[in-house]
Amino acid sequence: MTFTNIHKHGDLFVDFMRMRHKVFIEGKGWDLPETEGIEFDQYDTAQARLIAIHSYGEVLAGIRLLPTTSRVGLHSYMLRDAQLGLLDSLPRDILFFEAPVSPLIWEATRLFIRTDVPAKLRAQVQTMLMTEMAQVAREAGATHVIGIVPSVFRRWMARIGMSASPVGAPLVIDGDKVCAALFPVAEFVN
Repeated sequence: MTFTNIHKHGDLFVDFMRMRHKVFIEGKGWDLPETEGIEFDQYDTAQARLIAIHSYGEVLAGIRLLPTTSRVGLHSYMLRDAQLGLLDSLPRDILFFEAPVSPLIWEATRLFIRTDVPAKLRAQVQTMLMTEMAQVAREAGATHVIGIVPSVFRRWMARIGMSASPVGAPLVIDGDKVCAALFPVAEFVN
């Protein structure tokens, strides 16, 4: 979904933002902007692409993509803003190198899979989410996606024939073991 096509998706946009509220604010206890049961932040701009995996109106998983060339007011994208000291919630040394600013690299954030997705469907939902992420990024002209992912990301990627390289030191955020990773998407086809 984009700001220019959300009208074609019925209530999916609002349901997606409500699910983010449930996952990140209610479930993880993150201190994020919210109103009327939806979660949002400074990166939910007209430049963002939102991917929702859903079944019969129920949002199961999602992710937000934003170009690393994005700029709205003081903010660009999450990893770069962390390096610039604009975010208290992430360390400035989140990446091993200077955060890229390139039309070929998009950032993935707010990745979630609902905890109540049954185990027998979880791998399928993960595959659909990552496949859609790669496709949407490619359609936007990207060759890579960068983002903070769970430390088990290599297992996820290997299972669907996708690779990723760590580009930041491992860290723990709110009890979750994570690290920044770079995903090549230009040639990935599932």
